[in-house]
Amino acid sequence: MPELPEVETTCRGIAPYIQGQTITQVQVRDARLRWPVADNLAAILTGLAVSSVTRRGKYILLNTPSGTLLVHLGMSGSLRIVTRVQQPGKHDHVDLVFGEDTVLRFNDPRRFGAMVWTDQPINGHVLLKDLGPEPLLADFNGDLLYTLSRQRKIPVKSFIMDSHIVVGVGNIYANESLYMAGILPTRRAGNIAWARYEKLAECIREVLQDAIGQGGTTLRNFVNETGKPGYFKQQLRVYGRAGLPCVACGQALTEVRLANRTTVFCRNCQR
Repeated sequence: MPELPEVETTCRGIAPYIQGQTITQVQVRDARLRWPVADNLAAILTGLAVSSVTRRGKYILLNTPSGTLLVHLGMSGSLRIVTRVQQPGKHDHVDLVFGEDTVLRFNDPRRFGAMVWTDQPINGHVLLKDLGPEPLLADFNGDLLYTLSRQRKIPVKSFIMDSHIVVGVGNIYANESLYMAGILPTRRAGNIAWARYEKLAECIREVLQDAIGQGGTTLRNFVNETGKPGYFKQQLRVYGRAGLPCVACGQALTEVRLANRTTVFCRNCQR
């Protein structure tokens, strides 16, 4: 599933091509996404200029003077910049055409993604209003994690993956952040001290920034706006390395299932 770094990479990739540009045509080939694409989406969007491309959690926001198109990549979706001469494939469900020849193409083999239009204030939208803070902004810190974790009995890995606590810390990045912070993912969230949450907040930010810098994580079929995969997977320290030596101490890494998610850690370096 594309996670926050993949979504941020996509935003940064498509923005130079469509920001300030006017939508001249919308073609919906298959409206059967997670929520059906509105029948009148083409009528709404045609003639509107995209003033900015932003992100909230894992939602890509195409902002216009009249409202916002929320795009979610689902489990396997991608947005690519192509030209009109490039023929659509089987899973290319929606095209937004800009000017004469620039096409923003939405591809989603499993159709768990979404394109939702709203003309209401975006921060109050039902899909966004209950989301936690952005992990790369100043209002996310150790104080927040410590305060929200008190009396919580769930494993700390599940805690930081809760989008009501903080957005965008998916399974891969939760594994990596907890390893960097030296925290055992199975520990109860409410039993972790403030200083360790300070460290964890720093590690979450660092892991996500590194992944964004590398272009996201190459996982299944994620590609960026040009169709190229990300490269961060080459630098993963624990995820996908169960049974291999810890890069710090050499002990074999352990894999367990937490909330039905693959969880890999070092019993020696994390406590």
